[in-house]
Amino acid sequence: MLDSYFKITERGSTVAQEVRGGIVTFFTMAYIVALNPLIIGLAKDADGKYIGGGDAPNLALVAAMTALMAGVLTILMGVLGNYPLALATGLGLNTFVAVGIASQMTWADAMGLVVIEGIIITILVLTGFRGAVFRAVPGQLKIAISVGIGLFIALIGLVDAGFVRRTANGPVPVTLGDNGNLVGWPVIVFGFGLLLTIGLMVKKVKGAILIGIVVATAAAIAIESAFKIGPLFNGATGAVNPKGWNLNVPAMPAEIVATPDFSLFGDFNLLGSFDRVPLITAILFIFTLLLSDFFDTVGTVTAIGHESGLIDDEGNVPNNNRILFVDSLGAVAGGAGSISSNTSYIESAAGVGEGARTGLASVVTGVLFLLTTFLAPLVAVIPYEAATPALVIVGFLMMTQIKNIDWEDLGIAIPAFLTIILMPFTYNISVGIGVGFVTHVVIRTIQGRGKEVHPLLWIVSGLFMIYFLQSPINIWVG
Repeated sequence: MLDSYFKITERGSTVAQEVRGGIVTFFTMAYIVALNPLIIGLAKDADGKYIGGGDAPNLALVAAMTALMAGVLTILMGVLGNYPLALATGLGLNTFVAVGIASQMTWADAMGLVVIEGIIITILVLTGFRGAVFRAVPGQLKIAISVGIGLFIALIGLVDAGFVRRTANGPVPVTLGDNGNLVGWPVIVFGFGLLLTIGLMVKKVKGAILIGIVVATAAAIAIESAFKIGPLFNGATGAVNPKGWNLNVPAMPAEIVATPDFSLFGDFNLLGSFDRVPLITAILFIFTLLLSDFFDTVGTVTAIGHESGLIDDEGNVPNNNRILFVDSLGAVAGGAGSISSNTSYIESAAGVGEGARTGLASVVTGVLFLLTTFLAPLVAVIPYEAATPALVIVGFLMMTQIKNIDWEDLGIAIPAFLTIILMPFTYNISVGIGVGFVTHVVIRTIQGRGKEVHPLLWIVSGLFMIYFLQSPINIWVG
């Protein structure tokens, strides 16, 4: 019955592959349970209050709700969408909500805007508009989106591991390690995990990515126990230790199980924002959230489809509307849970690289997230440096699709090139997609082939131009 429902054999997979893939996906994105509280849990709203309305931050509330929503939505994706895709609070979106929106109203008002955006995007799915846009994108641009995301997640892995860092005041924005030097045991753990995973892959060992994460985590725990390295950033003192662990310090916790508190659920005010900011400002906030949610998911679903071999000849994925529907519910659920919009995670590609091909892997990931609501201290044991080698490896696997782009056709080649490079360079999937769409429309028009462009792509490109010109539009409307 399990095989029949999830089509495991039909998609060339096994239950063992799906379980391994689900576990790997969880390990590569479990950081969000610890990171989301640091982003929205430590920010104050316009009234000087922390999320939940308190005078002091309560990170445990945010962590519990983050894990709960990720678990429920990811299981729903697996059962309804039958796709190896996991959901959680969107990085970038949560920062925009915390810094750009909540700073001008209350947290409840800001989350109300997220719910409104989720309702709108759900309506777009139910009317077929979101799926139609997905199908309107040329197949080779979809490949470029997948390749660009591959480079993006590889960069995320390198940055999160401390292998690549921002420069303080140098002539370039990023550099190797700390001002050109690799320093500290955490980077060594990353390098060890990366080389171990590569070696296992070359030898065709099943579970290579999962084994790499587990062994690197064990090494990290041993190193931290011996040398007492500590975190990269000490929140209590504000001190920065360039040789420290990024986010999670891999030390065994004093307690394994903690009782979760889900009292944040329902803490939103649907229309309160319109009393705090001008109508045009609220609309622009919603539009920004909508556009980012809409096309980040298009890119992520496409990339996972290419990597898993589930894409058809026209670049579409099975159960496309169901997948987009669950993702749209993520925005509604995230706002209702007061933890910002939930969206599909490209880290799911790590599980696909381990063999995941069906929604069973998502069910496994979702169950692990639900367990995390009780086992949050244990999840904190896994450091970035042990999990991020998986992202670099998957980035390589996704990069191999670049050979399927027609580099002789400038109407495809130039937009594809810009899509690929702008995702990692801007740290934003939507920007890469938007520039790719706009340049494709412009070049086809110059070539006298404008009629080949799908009408929906013209509309979407126009919306992206509004997105890119937000600053002058804000000035114009006052």
